[in-house]
Amino acid sequence: MNSKRLRRAALFGAAALAAGGASATAATTMSGPSHDRADFALVRSTASLNANCLVDADARVKIRNHGPVEVMTIDASGLPKNTEFDVFVTQLPNSPFGISWYQGDLDSNAQGKAHGVFVGRFSIETFTVAPGSGPAPVVHDEPIKDADSNPAFAPVHEYHIGVWFNSPVDAAAAGCANVVTPFNGDHNAGPQALSTRQFPDLNGPLQQVTP
Repeated sequence: MNSKRLRRAALFGAAALAAGGASATAATTMSGPSHDRADFALVRSTASLNANCLVDADARVKIRNHGPVEVMTIDASGLPKNTEFDVFVTQLPNSPFGISWYQGDLDSNAQGKAHGVFVGRFSIETFTVAPGSGPAPVVHDEPIKDADSNPAFAPVHEYHIGVWFNSPVDAAAAGCANVVTPFNGDHNAGPQALSTRQFPDLNGPLQQVTP
């Protein structure tokens, strides 16, 4: 969709600015012992294993700290060709996933390969907090309705990465489950395709980066 292409263009531009504008900071950080980077795999999710799908899928995540932000790259192969996916940062790698937020898009090409660049906070400092309850905009009424308010909660850290099919139809075409989940901008995504389930629930890979 055009809106997705615009978001990706803005995201790649932000990545370039972050990498260039913070190069001196990154060089200083890398000059001595630090934990300013992480390199780990995304594996087939529990949903993919249960459906015996995406058997050739493989992905690598690299995170580099640039001072005020991290830049995360995802390179995947063995995906269904020309298919849209959605990347989320999650509290837990498997259902019920806990607190999760939409980080961006990852789209495969005609060879089933995908490359994404994301700018944000992907480190031990990644967390969400809701000091109090308040009204929230209701943008979507279906298939999964938005909440009209939030619960209050103390800071909760999220250290896992998950990738979802953008469409349950695409998931079914790939031999995965034809189910609707809220994991895209319209809340009509398919099942989780890839995850960091190989890491413990409370020790996800983003925790490796300590800027």
